[in-house]
Amino acid sequence: MENYTYNSLTLQLEGLNVSKEYLYPVFLFLFFSYLFIIVTNVSIAVLIFIDKNLHQPMYLLFCNLPFNDILGNSILVPRLLMDMLKPPSERLIGYHECVLQAFTSHMFGTTSHTVLMIGLTMRLNRCRTMIESPYCDNAGLFKLSCDNVFINNVYGLTFTVVLFTASIGTMVITYTKITVVCLTSNSKSLNSKALKTCSTHLVLFLIMIFSGMSIITLHRFPQYTNYRKFTSILFHIVPGSLNPIIYGVQSKEIRMFLANSFKSKKVWPLC
Repeated sequence: MENYTYNSLTLQLEGLNVSKEYLYPVFLFLFFSYLFIIVTNVSIAVLIFIDKNLHQPMYLLFCNLPFNDILGNSILVPRLLMDMLKPPSERLIGYHECVLQAFTSHMFGTTSHTVLMIGLTMRLNRCRTMIESPYCDNAGLFKLSCDNVFINNVYGLTFTVVLFTASIGTMVITYTKITVVCLTSNSKSLNSKALKTCSTHLVLFLIMIFSGMSIITLHRFPQYTNYRKFTSILFHIVPGSLNPIIYGVQSKEIRMFLANSFKSKKVWPLC
């Protein structure tokens, strides 16, 4: 029977399983590829920075790609190269470093797709000047063009579907497993804590999903422009407002800090 270690701060990475005869060729390939990525992307960023002729919104926008590539690869590749030279039993990683890697890898992928979407947008000619949104977004920019935006729509919708599917799928799997644990557990305190935490997370997630899908859908129905504008604002305002409140209330340390701050606050006598 498999042994379980709960909440361990040290994890083991499977890494790349490469046979000895291919170990060094693969290692050198990854190493020089990483060097090439760093050198080329740093060069592009420096060139844009020092050349005043390139200080334009389009080039400043594309600076995001070099920085994203540098950050994404620097978090992942050096660690991967070091682990390749270690036996599998010594490929250990701290839990928090692992979380940072996961966050960076997802951010890297999302940013790459998003920046590419903006490159597709900037190629379009504009025959209109009215942005039909309370702020600028890709769909609003598409509507400025009289060109064929079929490619933009296909790419944007495909990326959105993949992103939402992956996000919703992950949430369904996670909450299903939590539900199973709660149903099989006789601990009332555990069930209460899980219900409290998961319910707030789920509410915020559903608000973001509903708002995001509503914006995408309503862009296809010009007669509901005002509803779309209102929904697009809620997409940013509601989660941004609720996050600090909900997570602040749930955090014992924050509650204690606020309580101590109010207790230590001096009441000045009226003059």
